[in-house]
Amino acid sequence: MSKQIIATFQAKGHLIDSGLMSDALEAVQAAGASYRVVRLDIGKQRNDESHLELEVTAPTKKVFDRVRADLMSLGLSETETQDAQFAVVDIAGTAPEGFYSTTNLATEVRVDGNWIPVQSQRMDATVVDDAGTLRCVKLRDLQQGMKLVVGFTGIRVTPHTTRKLQDGKFGFMQGGVSSERRLEAQVEEVVREWKRVRAEGRKVILVAGPVVVHVGAAPTLAAILKAGLVDGLLSGNALAVHDIEVALFGTSLGVELAHGRPAVHGHMHHMRAINTIRRAGSIANAVQKKVLKNGVMHACVQAKVPFALAGSIRDDGPLPDTEMDLIKAQAAYAKVLEGAGLVVILSSMLHGIGTGNMIAADVLTVCVDIHPAVVSKLADRGSAQSQGIVTDVGAFLTVLAEQLGVTVKG
Repeated sequence: MSKQIIATFQAKGHLIDSGLMSDALEAVQAAGASYRVVRLDIGKQRNDESHLELEVTAPTKKVFDRVRADLMSLGLSETETQDAQFAVVDIAGTAPEGFYSTTNLATEVRVDGNWIPVQSQRMDATVVDDAGTLRCVKLRDLQQGMKLVVGFTGIRVTPHTTRKLQDGKFGFMQGGVSSERRLEAQVEEVVREWKRVRAEGRKVILVAGPVVVHVGAAPTLAAILKAGLVDGLLSGNALAVHDIEVALFGTSLGVELAHGRPAVHGHMHHMRAINTIRRAGSIANAVQKKVLKNGVMHACVQAKVPFALAGSIRDDGPLPDTEMDLIKAQAAYAKVLEGAGLVVILSSMLHGIGTGNMIAADVLTVCVDIHPAVVSKLADRGSAQSQGIVTDVGAFLTVLAEQLGVTVKG
């Protein structure tokens, strides 16, 4: 007969408003364990945080291991723990068995009795001790001889919780995913955070899909980029290709944007656009040679906005700027995302999910899409901080430009 295991976990934050407490209690029961609330100090003012201590009783080690993993993924940590345990990488690109796999929550590791914050926090990575600095490292980047954390001992995480009310108004994007909220009010919240983040010296990064071009919103996005309000653009080959197609031929996917009619031989236009840029050598060269005179990519070059284009098996061409080595593309994305405080995803589900996996939980993330399922999918994939706006991306960008004070010509 297995001996039951008893351990106490704690969390501090806006536990009630965020739903974290109920999620934690549900996780314990779902794993087949039981709980007892040892301490629950609920904040008396709306700005006050709450403090929870939860005693968990698990009938077996297997059940306890699951409960501990589930609670720590939510942001609860064991109250009694020892220094973290380490193991040495023996095969490059491969971690020792039982390695600690990170979440996007702020994490600390106990070494020699001291709690050390983990740098470059992101989900689905290992934690490596790099000459006394603890940092997240992807499995593929592990080198032989590196020392990394194994197990859950000596790990402390901080939950990402938000309160529903701030200064008498709804907190950031607390209305949930709904197409029935007034768009202007939702954009106003985004713009407020946009300005705050940049005032703090952090970046605003946009992740955009080709739909931005197809719906005719490229000039609006280009104007926002030219205004110097964006610190980076992430996308794939398609956005750039069809943006350049519009700039050169006035069509997107062979359809005339001005009239909505298929152009004669329009199906060739995106290939001709790709070929034009390939002949120039790069998007920047095409802008310099005045071959490319407008559009989103033109605006990036003119405004010196860093961009990264990640390729896929679907891509035609591709453009010379598109990185077809996905490991290098991920690295390029991560570089642009350094120092990000706000990420706005514009109708780009796959690139949006990829980006969400690279950022910490304290990076505000807004997903804009006309399909509710796409908006909620990012949060379902682990980026719990993601908030959604269900609307046409063209309408969103129009209101965004207005509230940012950007004039769109033509």
